[in-house]
Amino acid sequence: QVQVVESGGGLVQAGSSLRLSCVASGLTFSPTAMAWFRQAPGKEREFVAAISERGIYYTDFVKGRFTISGDNAKTTEYLQMNSLKPEDTAVYYCGTGIPGRLTRQYDYTYWGQGTQVTVSS
Repeated sequence: QVQVVESGGGLVQAGSSLRLSCVASGLTFSPTAMAWFRQAPGKEREFVAAISERGIYYTDFVKGRFTISGDNAKTTEYLQMNSLKPEDTAVYYCGTGIPGRLTRQYDYTYWGQGTQVTVSS
């Protein structure tokens, strides 16, 4: 049974840091990428960052503040989030798979249930 579990979310003040973790288990294939997406209330899920065999990618609004890391097997990943802003408030989801396009959520096979990040001003 495949499980993808995120952890590390919470309620913090603007300017604070959080570190999200994601662990995928039970996979029957070797993923080539893991990614973080987020979804704020009333908005669509959006790409945040990905780590893959092709490299590391960030969306523009987190560059310089967030750092993604993970293991070579692409079954464990982390998202270090610094200088958090209220607009970073969202549910953060971890996805894993063999995506053709790293920024497209539908390219990832498995997802976790998400972890809530709330940043107060």
